[in-house]
Amino acid sequence: MVTDATVGTTDGASGSVTARSVEPADHEPKTGLVWALRDSWTEAVRHLRIIPRNTELLMFATLQPIMFVLLFNYVFGGAIAAPGFEGDYTQFLLPGVFAQTVVFGSAFTGIGLATDLEKGYVDRLRTLPISQSAVLAGRTISDFVRNTITFTVMLIVGFLIGFRFEGGWVRGLLACGLLLLFSYAFSWIQALIGLSVKSVEAANSAGFIWMFPMTFISSAFVPTESMPGWLQTVADVNPFTIVTNASRALFNGLPVEDNAWISLVWALALTVVFATLAIRKFTRTLG
Repeated sequence: MVTDATVGTTDGASGSVTARSVEPADHEPKTGLVWALRDSWTEAVRHLRIIPRNTELLMFATLQPIMFVLLFNYVFGGAIAAPGFEGDYTQFLLPGVFAQTVVFGSAFTGIGLATDLEKGYVDRLRTLPISQSAVLAGRTISDFVRNTITFTVMLIVGFLIGFRFEGGWVRGLLACGLLLLFSYAFSWIQALIGLSVKSVEAANSAGFIWMFPMTFISSAFVPTESMPGWLQTVADVNPFTIVTNASRALFNGLPVEDNAWISLVWALALTVVFATLAIRKFTRTLG
């Protein structure tokens, strides 16, 4: 960084040295919410431009949830009886699969950040006048957009196999928005994981290993009443169960009860807490 300084210039005729002041180069990051939002969007666009050049990544990220939909619906659909959904396991199942997919999709945030750290991209950011929080915000925004694309494809497949917005389009879209908001909150958890591990491989493992028990010990695929007593207690307080129950009720026109606002509180709380932790971790990493 260049600071205010006095340098000398030589007069060609007399050989005398004249002092003059040099203005500082503008390498300090702009401050304020507007600049942070601009920097965040710039970073998000950088990541989104990669998608058309790496269609395989988006394709495989979309194929996995589609396989979950088809396998669970046609393999287990005839064997699992959900109260209130007898003979219509698809309407019970798909909200859970949607929830699992958007949460699993958040893992790309941690993997992407670990990749940037490993390749030295973050080191190059140290020379730029950019808001440090914008690097993480841009990453989470771009992954949110990618998650939305994957979710839309899944929704289309769901409609093709018989899933419907039984509660109407307004409630259905509210359910979709709630699930995507929850996925954005989990992106910040994954951001902290990606900044905390030392390799891309570790980010991949650490990002997924805890999500499997969280999504399966829930009401996503079976009613929690079918579980042993102690496990049912764990499943019922699981935030993933709460958001699944809220979206399932909205999709199917059932009473939502307290699940919707509790899910919203969980999403906002997770975002605030883990965004703060991730930004602090990132600041220390740059330091």
